[in-house]
Amino acid sequence: MPLPAPTPSPAPEQLRQTLETLYRSESGRVLATLVRLLGDLELAEESMHEAFAAALESWTLAGIPAKPRPWLISTARFKAIDAVRRRARFNGAERDLVAHIESRANDAPGGNEEIENEEIEDDRLRLIFTCCHPALPPEAQIALTLREVCGLTTEEIARAFLVTPATLAQRIVRAKSVIRDKAIPYQVPASHELPARLGAVLQVVYLVFNEGYSAAAGAEVTRAELTSEAIRLGRLLNELLPEPEGIGLLALMLLQESRRPARTSPTGELILLDDQDRSLWNREQIAEGVALVEKALRSHRFGTYTLQAAIAAVHAEAESPAATDWRQIVALYNQLVRLQPSPVTYLNRAVAIAMRDGPEAGLKHIDAILAQGELANYSLAHSARADMYRKLGRTAEARSSYEKALELTQQEPERRFLLERIRQLK
Repeated sequence: MPLPAPTPSPAPEQLRQTLETLYRSESGRVLATLVRLLGDLELAEESMHEAFAAALESWTLAGIPAKPRPWLISTARFKAIDAVRRRARFNGAERDLVAHIESRANDAPGGNEEIENEEIEDDRLRLIFTCCHPALPPEAQIALTLREVCGLTTEEIARAFLVTPATLAQRIVRAKSVIRDKAIPYQVPASHELPARLGAVLQVVYLVFNEGYSAAAGAEVTRAELTSEAIRLGRLLNELLPEPEGIGLLALMLLQESRRPARTSPTGELILLDDQDRSLWNREQIAEGVALVEKALRSHRFGTYTLQAAIAAVHAEAESPAATDWRQIVALYNQLVRLQPSPVTYLNRAVAIAMRDGPEAGLKHIDAILAQGELANYSLAHSARADMYRKLGRTAEARSSYEKALELTQQEPERRFLLERIRQLK
């Protein structure tokens, strides 16, 4: 059977865009397989970047191959062998590594596509658990996994952590050093170790989803490739270890993602939950999410992800904003703040209280939260406060709070939304 022909040679700018898209979608899979083949995270990352650089030159002349991922893996593997051979000339210890890599030459993907895809998924799970090894600090586990497995940029991760890119980069460098110095194995933990290791992995998936569901900055409200990636990783983890909180997290992501088509207008403008066209919500995702959250709740071993999923399920099953059971939502938030007493959780609870008891009650809670100072630079806290003032007819205070929120947000649709709110105040 003849191999599929490569695509015709693209224009240089078109090829760069294609490679950027390919890097975003495939770098995590490519890197994970290279780590298995090479046994060295830093060597795998270096050779992967060299392969993408080689693609820019080679594909300009030869066209994009029908299967870019195996091409990138194969090219990167040989780049790594060449690099280690050069080092081996000066360091005899490198010769064993060369022999190891060359002995795995036939392990690169190719041939049976179904087996290849299954193997790559196993590679990614191994890499996730390596990056989330308990020898690493929790913040380093999450940062490294987002960078190496999911392909987020340092800047994107830094926004998720509310730290500078330089600080985040240092975390990643230190994490790689720990993996190298402690010879952390590239493997899925034994079954008795899995429950203790799952928490950090779930947090990684959750942060990836959040960055896609509500981008910290940029021209778009959502990034579908990140939410899809997080949901896919959530499914993989549940196949590996179907624990209640993993089930709850997958339910939460599906229920939140179900609203994505209604969260922006055709021109990209932000639409709040109460104003969304609920006929656009994905009913298949809602049905699956509700079934999963019910399963997690029945276990009686659930935690914060399952409670958040239960809140999302109440919203998803309401036919209209007026039909939403805010008493149940506040009750669920009361449970959630006991498990997760964070300022953002208290803020969300305050908004729910406002919906149940009125804006005056909500404003009282929001003012108390802001007085503590931890959310002083959190745009959504000031936006929520502004909404309370607006509903109470306190125009001057509403304007001031909207303007403060506007100063703090970096997301363009949110900025336009806040500007429109300010314009509407009279």
